[in-house]
Amino acid sequence: MIYLDYAATTPIHKKVLEKMMPYLKDSYGNASSVHRFGQEARQAIDESREKLAKFLNCKLTEVIFTGSATEANNLAIKGLVQGIKKEKSQKIHIITCSIEHKSILESCKNLNVTYLPVGIDGLINLDDLEAEITPDTDLVSVMYANNEIGIIQDIEKIGKLIKKINKNKQHKIYFHTDAVQAANWLTCDVEKLGVDLLTLSAHKIYGPKGIGALYVRNGTPIIPLIVGGDHELRLRAGTENVANIVGMGEAISLISLDKSIEKLRDKLIKQVLKIDGAKINPYGIPNIANFSFDGIEGEALVISLDQQGFAVSTGSACTSSELVPSHVLKAINLSDLDAHSSIRVSLGKNTTDKEINNFLKTLPDVVDRLRQISGR
Repeated sequence: MIYLDYAATTPIHKKVLEKMMPYLKDSYGNASSVHRFGQEARQAIDESREKLAKFLNCKLTEVIFTGSATEANNLAIKGLVQGIKKEKSQKIHIITCSIEHKSILESCKNLNVTYLPVGIDGLINLDDLEAEITPDTDLVSVMYANNEIGIIQDIEKIGKLIKKINKNKQHKIYFHTDAVQAANWLTCDVEKLGVDLLTLSAHKIYGPKGIGALYVRNGTPIIPLIVGGDHELRLRAGTENVANIVGMGEAISLISLDKSIEKLRDKLIKQVLKIDGAKINPYGIPNIANFSFDGIEGEALVISLDQQGFAVSTGSACTSSELVPSHVLKAINLSDLDAHSSIRVSLGKNTTDKEINNFLKTLPDVVDRLRQISGR
């Protein structure tokens, strides 16, 4: 099998697994215990928090480990809303984007929220954002790099706009970005970006599943969603998953912002577009390419490619079981037909030129066969 679905998840890096193993075997202490076993675990967590703080250019007290990026996004939205409710009596207003991850869109449900549209290029318009800000606006949440098409929003510019508006605003606007897909490729320096909250996930950066992190700028009025003990600076109760936290710290330390994979992605795009009826959807980060094929059902293409030894997807792994068209592709003005005919090919550290060549050799025949079957 040739794996081309790195946007869904990545394999654990060898060095990450090596760092994790002691905490899965011999160093199994509870980090809240005062004895040596517990203190070994506490030290390991502290060292991982230092690695994330260095990567984010933030304070140690601003890094909160969570069970996933989905949990971190929920904490960023719902936790902040609850915290703001304690500080102000006016209604709370949130602005987000129409192509956000479902964990953001679902967290915003039943709240006073404005959904910014995107153009056919997948980008929000900063003038639209500024026009939607009201005296009641408390939170802006915009994804850094989209998980289905890879388009990159200008988070730094948005941060500067919000900072300018906050100078003349009674109640501060807090700024959150979901940087899960961006971390491998783009700077996540929170001072440069101007964000108050930022979400990360380990399994997208060659770390383990079941661990994420939320950067929370000191002074941000956030309330925990999971209560109990005083874990994670009292923002996320529950005994820490030491092995996974160690794995995430190591994965973060191995990120090099290497964009050399972009050459492979560009080669892929150039050759796929030679197939009759193939179209490339907007793209940004170096490892994601989303294609639409006339006369093809995307899910049928994914299954057929799997049978030929290639793993790709129709979009977000979190919504792969849904039969409705992708909300991201609909937002960039694709028809239902084009949205249903799309697949996402995502590359990673282990992707080779030979693998791409094999994929390009196989894809045209699979497309032709499916078109013959469908009679299109």
